[in-house]
Amino acid sequence: MFRKKCFLMIILFCAGLFVPFASALAAEGGLRYSIMVSKFENRSNWSGQWDLGDAWGAVLTDSLTQTGRFIVLGEKDMRQEAMEEQDLAASGRAAGGGKTVVTGQMTPAQLLIKGDITHFADATEGGGGGIGFAGFRLGAGTSTAEINTVLYIVDSSTGQVLASKKCYGKVSDTGLSVGVSRHGFSGDVGGFRKTNAGKAVEQAVDEAVGFLMGKLSDIPWTGDVILVKGDRVYINRGSREGVSAGQTFQVGKAEVLRDPKTGEVLDQSMEKVGMIEVVTVKEKISICKVAQGSGIAKGMTVMRQE
Repeated sequence: MFRKKCFLMIILFCAGLFVPFASALAAEGGLRYSIMVSKFENRSNWSGQWDLGDAWGAVLTDSLTQTGRFIVLGEKDMRQEAMEEQDLAASGRAAGGGKTVVTGQMTPAQLLIKGDITHFADATEGGGGGIGFAGFRLGAGTSTAEINTVLYIVDSSTGQVLASKKCYGKVSDTGLSVGVSRHGFSGDVGGFRKTNAGKAVEQAVDEAVGFLMGKLSDIPWTGDVILVKGDRVYINRGSREGVSAGQTFQVGKAEVLRDPKTGEVLDQSMEKVGMIEVVTVKEKISICKVAQGSGIAKGMTVMRQE
């Protein structure tokens, strides 16, 4: 029962807590980044019958998806379960129904989103604690919900923190207040969506998404040349990543300078050899023509025009 309540809680967050801000961003279009949201650690003193870290992650994941600027991948535990299922099917111990098991096709994340929830509170003051029923409390007074988080944008290739942000949400209502009890959740979708706790989380998530969107221009968008056939260059980025016909990209040899002792990435650069223009776009690949230069070869790096 407890696991079912936690799962339901996450679904509720995903279903209802997003504002028109995301829709406006989606309309802008643009190249998409593959991204994975790791579970945020709950380092606040708050505890209840639902997992605060899971709830926050569900809201953030849903919000990032709705922007239209990201390929949002399953969390680490989801991807691990997918790989374990692939391993089971490949072992021959499960009935496959004639279906061939395909491995090695998990989409890698370019960016990781990690962080901590440092403070969370949901309380009503001046109303004598209110009346509790079926996991909810109802009372008069000032109901305040507040959340503080620290968010990190991490380059999955290097492990380097590209940017960080403290996100904050707070909602206070004076008068009749409705809140979620620390001792349980009844499953009333409409009731929960109206709570201050949900609104505060929504505020902080909107701040986090806005910050991340503002940083995209500073984060390199890259791909790879996977095949050169005659005058056509095939790259491993397609409509899924927001590529469209007519776009042009730089192509070159990527050079990564690492510390010989620690292996840490010290600098990255690209020796440009040419330009390509997208002619045909499929879901996961694009077929391009050479627009400038020569010597473009398989394995070279593709970068957006600056």
